[in-house]
Amino acid sequence: MKMRLTQLILASLALSACSGMTIFETATPQPPQVVQVTLNPTALPTPLPESIIIEADAEEILLVNLYERVNPSVVNIDVTGGSIQDFAEFGSGSGFVIDTEGHIVTNNHVVEDANRIYVTFADGSVAEADLIGGDPDSDLAVIRVNIDPDLLRPVELGDSDQVKVGQRVVAIGNPFGLLGTMTVGIVSGVGRTLRADPLDPNNQFSNPDIIQTDAAINPGNSGGPLIDSQGRVIGVNSAIRTNGENRANSGVGFAVPANAVKRIVPQLIETGRVAYPYLGIRLDNDFTMAELAAALNLPTSRGVLIAVVEPGGPADRAGLRGGDREETVRGLLVLAGGDIIIAIDDTPVDSFDQMIAYLVANTKVGQVVKVTFLRDSETLETNLTVGERPR
Repeated sequence: MKMRLTQLILASLALSACSGMTIFETATPQPPQVVQVTLNPTALPTPLPESIIIEADAEEILLVNLYERVNPSVVNIDVTGGSIQDFAEFGSGSGFVIDTEGHIVTNNHVVEDANRIYVTFADGSVAEADLIGGDPDSDLAVIRVNIDPDLLRPVELGDSDQVKVGQRVVAIGNPFGLLGTMTVGIVSGVGRTLRADPLDPNNQFSNPDIIQTDAAINPGNSGGPLIDSQGRVIGVNSAIRTNGENRANSGVGFAVPANAVKRIVPQLIETGRVAYPYLGIRLDNDFTMAELAAALNLPTSRGVLIAVVEPGGPADRAGLRGGDREETVRGLLVLAGGDIIIAIDDTPVDSFDQMIAYLVANTKVGQVVKVTFLRDSETLETNLTVGERPR
């Protein structure tokens, strides 16, 4: 048995010797092939100059600083139909603190139908608020919370008369319930005039000096601040213009100017309502004075052509006259023959929008103003006692 095993081993060794290999030998792994790639330095982007990087970083720092300073002043507003279980989404919006007494500015349409109002601050704390007063014509309202004054961070109101097209603006609010959202854009228009209450066909009054912006404003932003690069509030985000049914942002938003807030909010806090100056005249068309002058051969292309004088109103008592005949302008009937207002207190009047803006900013109910007007190419003057806009 041992002899057979020895013979088998010897036979195996002999067989291996014949094949030229040693038993138990393994194949040596081959090294991987290395492919060298030479990069062309000229094909890589050239690093930006340090000055550009510093400028970009400075803008980021500015925006971060603005948000950290102003966001604690911005609140989320929810309303209910009587109890916390009756949450009503139609009343959600934004607002901002204006003093340490607990007064908060928002849009009137956010809170006008509310039975109960809940305010959520940036730190997550919640307080119930009372409605102090609302003004549908400006779409501004004031609510008040009763909390520790140390928790209130009032904003600084800027001068909206100094706002220029092209300047950078920031909107902070709660679109779609997303608290503390910041969007950036520019002022894309100033001096716009919007219907005081676009949902009320019987309300023909206008809100002047509206600021237009391309900063994204969506449902839930209503009532939030529009601020400048100094962190000052220059407007209250109020409305968006869109062709869609969901009122999503389409690039054109509007804000009530801060100077209107300065005029209106003190009245709301004091009396709960606002008294607007009123002349008691109406226009019946959307044509400019230049268009009317060319079509009707008027003596001036600037001013306000009175179509209707409200009976018993301030203009009627001052002796101003409306149109007395119908004329066709571009296929539309207009009332012609009325007086043309060209100045108030020696301040030239170029258009109806400019006249309304002047009256709102510079006159009060009961104030006597001098009205300069044209009647049959004759320049006349009359004293007019400013009335109060009917509600």
